Amino acid sequence: MRADDTGRAAGRGAYVCRDRDCITTAIQRGALSRVLETPVPATLLDALAAAVTPDNIGGGTRGQE
Repeated sequence: MRADDTGRAAGRGAYVCRDRDCITTAIQRGALSRVLETPVPATLLDALAAAVTPDNIGGGTRGQE
């Protein structure tokens, strides 16, 4: 599993807000594994949190951030 900033990678995906607290909640409550229909690895939280940086947080149209 990996973060896809473009939203255009092939395969199953899920939208999660670009906030560490939101990502943590989605993983802890099992929402992310439920929507992806697969177990979420424990290392995913750190990988997604690393992908969320102040310079890539935006509110533009999808694919045009």
